[in-house]
Amino acid sequence: MFVKQIGIDLGTTNILVFVPKKGIVSNEPSVVALDPKTKRVLAVGKPAKNMVGRTPEDIIVSRPLKDGVIADYYTTKEMLRYFISQALSFFNIFKPDVIISAPAGITSTEKRAVINAAKESGAKNSFVVKEPILAALGAGIPINTPSGNMVVNIGGGTSEIAIISLGGIVSWASVRVAGNKFDRAIADYIKKKHNLIVGEQTAERIKIQVGAALPLEERLEMKVKGRDLTSGLPRYVIINSDEVSLAISSPLNEISSAVKNVFNQSPPELVADVMEKGIVLTGGGACLRKMDKYLEKFIGIPVFPAENPLECVARGTGIILEHLELYKRTLFSKH
Repeated sequence: MFVKQIGIDLGTTNILVFVPKKGIVSNEPSVVALDPKTKRVLAVGKPAKNMVGRTPEDIIVSRPLKDGVIADYYTTKEMLRYFISQALSFFNIFKPDVIISAPAGITSTEKRAVINAAKESGAKNSFVVKEPILAALGAGIPINTPSGNMVVNIGGGTSEIAIISLGGIVSWASVRVAGNKFDRAIADYIKKKHNLIVGEQTAERIKIQVGAALPLEERLEMKVKGRDLTSGLPRYVIINSDEVSLAISSPLNEISSAVKNVFNQSPPELVADVMEKGIVLTGGGACLRKMDKYLEKFIGIPVFPAENPLECVARGTGIILEHLELYKRTLFSKH
């Protein structure tokens, strides 16, 4: 079967690729390894991420997306080329139409950069759709009804908060505080509290293995290896879930405050709708233990994690691809 349409969740941390009738065909880190002299791409995705913190001088490993938008155009283009070609069948003769997610606060310049990068990477037509719309669709929210639905999508680079009604975003916030900020906060806490330097990947593992937004009934523990700040020698400490909760309390508070601000901007009728239905939580941040309970405690409204929250944005691209004519006019623009 020739692939004519592809949906891409262009995340700061991970890229998910959706193909109609196949579902999600790729879920890999948005990381690229380059030879800085020749600009040759050495690795993309998982192999490139495994190189983080382990490369000699003649290899640069980078994340070409920052806070959900393109920070390095050339590297992003090469990364998109890799994922688009990976989604196409070997004998595919058609250039596909590609739908790409973007933060709600994307500027027209940033949007144009995404569209052009996709076209230069092998797309026939490229469309940009705002993440909250895609996350809501992927979570099964009926966005075209005259009723307010709130989605909080916590990704790697940004947290997208929006109240959606009649197929559009009524009020929203896009804050550059999400999973990557959690990782940095964890690394900073360990450095300050335990005098130990840990790498980016170690901080992420701590978040996944023992991380929690609130203290757990049964505390989780993990042995963490790093470099002693004073002696410079290898050492390990035991980190527990309560410490992680404390470490990430500041970025969590920023996300909660952004949710509160969206309510302050919204018509009271839509706020009443959300109070009745609750908030839907999507993105990788929804997988953090007790994230839903943390927001409930702060906002005072029930919060429900979506099914497979990591895949919601990618699945949302699939729904749009299946109903392209229905959504084309209202949800995205073509350039």
